[in-house]
Amino acid sequence: MRLRTTSALAGAAALTLLTGCGAADMTQQASPFANAQGARTVTLSVQSWVGAQANVAVAQYLLEHELGYRVDTVQVDEVPAWDALSQGRVDAILEDWGHPEQEQRYVQDKKTIAPGGDLGVTGHIGWFVPTYFAKQHPDVTDWKNLDKYADLLRTAESGDKGQLMDGSPSYVTNDKALVENLDLDYKVVFAGSEAAQITQIQQFAKEKKPFLTYWYTPQWLFEKVPMTEVKLPPYEEGCDADPAKVDCAYPVTPLQKYLNADFAKNGGEAARFLKNFEWTTEDQNQVSLMIAEQKMRPEEAAKKWVDSHESVWKKWLP
Repeated sequence: MRLRTTSALAGAAALTLLTGCGAADMTQQASPFANAQGARTVTLSVQSWVGAQANVAVAQYLLEHELGYRVDTVQVDEVPAWDALSQGRVDAILEDWGHPEQEQRYVQDKKTIAPGGDLGVTGHIGWFVPTYFAKQHPDVTDWKNLDKYADLLRTAESGDKGQLMDGSPSYVTNDKALVENLDLDYKVVFAGSEAAQITQIQQFAKEKKPFLTYWYTPQWLFEKVPMTEVKLPPYEEGCDADPAKVDCAYPVTPLQKYLNADFAKNGGEAARFLKNFEWTTEDQNQVSLMIAEQKMRPEEAAKKWVDSHESVWKKWLP
C-alpha cells in the first residue's frame, strides 16, 4: 500500500489462507480466464491487506450472483499487479494507494491501463502509538519528542534503538528514509505481513506495552486497539518525490480502481459494474472485521454484507 493500508492474530489463519503480505510475485499464476475473448469471466487482483480482500469479496459475490460471471482471483504484490494488469493477466485492481510511476507508464504512456474511478475510501498512512501510551505521555504524538521515548520502545530486534514496526517490505513505505532524514534514534523492523503486524500490536496492547508502528486508515484494528497518530512534518506536494530525501508525512490518498484498458472498453457489464463499485470506509471495515476478527470466509462475509445493504449495491449494477 502507499502504505497504503495491514504472531497469532485472532483470525490470522484466515488471512494467511487468503494471501501473504510480501508474497512472491505470482503474476505467472494468473487465471487462464483473464482476458478470454467472449467468456463471461473476470479476474481480480487481490492485495494482501484485509481491506483490499473485502473489496474483492463483495465484488466477486455480486458479479457471480447478480450478473452471472465466473470470477477468478490472483494474489499479486502491489507493483507486480500493475504489470499483470497491463498484460491482461488480471482485469482489475480495486484498491490502489498511489503508484505515480506505474500510472505514468501504463495509463499515460502505454495506455494499457485505464482509471476505474474512486473506490470511495480515503486512505492515510502514518506512525501510531497506542492511545493508552499517548495519554500517559501526550508529547509523544509530536515526532520531535520521539527520541525521548526511544529507550521505552526498544526491542530485541531493534537493538539499542527504538523500534518502528512496519508490516511487509513489499509495501510502499518511506520509513527508513524518514528515520534517517529526521535523525531519529529508531530502527525500522518489518513484521513481515499485515497479519503478523496485527498480531504483534495485539500482543503489545494485551500487555499494555508501548509501541510505535507504521499503520493506516481505514483499518478495522482501530476498533480493537485504539491508536493515536504521531504528527510528522506536514505533507506538501512533492515532498516525497525523491524517496531518499523524504522528510514529511504521508499524504491523504483517495483510493483508486484501475482496469485493463481492453477490459475497460470491451468488458461489458462486468467492467461497468466495477467502475460503479464505490462504498464507504464503514462498509469496508464491516466486511474486513468479519473476515479478520470473526474468522468468516470472505464469501460468507460478502453475503452477509450484501444481504443487509441492497440499497448500496443495487446502484452499482449496470
